[in-house]
Amino acid sequence: MEKNSTKVTFGGNPITLVGTEAKVGQVAQDFTVINSALKPVKLSDYVGKVKIISVFPSVDTSVCSAQNHRFNKEASMLDNKIQIIGISNDLPFALGRYCGAEGIDRIITLSDHKDLDFGMKYGFLIQELRLLSRGVVVMDAKNIIRYVEYVSEVTHEPNYEAAIKIAKELV
Repeated sequence: MEKNSTKVTFGGNPITLVGTEAKVGQVAQDFTVINSALKPVKLSDYVGKVKIISVFPSVDTSVCSAQNHRFNKEASMLDNKIQIIGISNDLPFALGRYCGAEGIDRIITLSDHKDLDFGMKYGFLIQELRLLSRGVVVMDAKNIIRYVEYVSEVTHEPNYEAAIKIAKELV
């Protein structure tokens, strides 16, 4: 597995991210993940929209829950040309349960657990844990990557303001 050169820690301990590191200016690679109904969903399904990809380890942690709540709130104030997509390696059923119980209804949550397609193509897979690291990728309507954040300490929240600002500028 190709190692991502980004330095990241989890609880202060170094972890290894594997896969291709996403970089600003690159054309975003298409990927396939699954929704809570176990149906495949591709990045290319959202062509023509600005996309904020919110990446997180597991909805069953407080920081991940806070991240999903924050992006869900932000989504209600954004232009409908912007789509926020949350991706983790949680089971699709867990994501569906969580969103239903927590009222997460403005963002789309998807699972990369089956094939790790997103994690490997964007360099977010934590080798030691088989979870995704925390971060954000913003793409324009033509799938050019315009912003990438690999959160340096996985237990911290991403820079919401920076991601939202870039996305708004792309509409």
